[in-house]
Amino acid sequence: MVRILVASDAASVYQMIAAAVESADVEVEWLQSGPALIESVRQEEPDLVVLDMQIASMGGMAVCMELRLDESAGWIDHVGVLMLLDRRADVFLAKRSSAEGWLVKPLDPIRIRRAVRALLDGETYHDESYQPSPVSVRGAA
Repeated sequence: MVRILVASDAASVYQMIAAAVESADVEVEWLQSGPALIESVRQEEPDLVVLDMQIASMGGMAVCMELRLDESAGWIDHVGVLMLLDRRADVFLAKRSSAEGWLVKPLDPIRIRRAVRALLDGETYHDESYQPSPVSVRGAA
């Protein structure tokens, strides 16, 4: 059984993730705060953590960094983190917090499934959505 923890204070975010990936082999659990997620990871390590960028008083970046600190101290094993970003500019924060993957909102089931599968397979997933178009220079010789 694959166990995925979702930390978000928005029921709609949890429902979108659960609808996209939950099955007979995949259990998705909803936690509504960062500290609750961290405590759950410390007690029963999940296969994957999905963090909303904004979670009450402790957002996704802070939760991810806390998990990485616990890992470096040897208190928990490594757990993959998929971060749900509010805007493209938040990619910087996902990278700095050592998340293996990220999705830029609005979310859709296809990208959610791709990202979750990649992280469960030990890979990374870096959402390319909403990137600025390359600028071409006209008239350059």
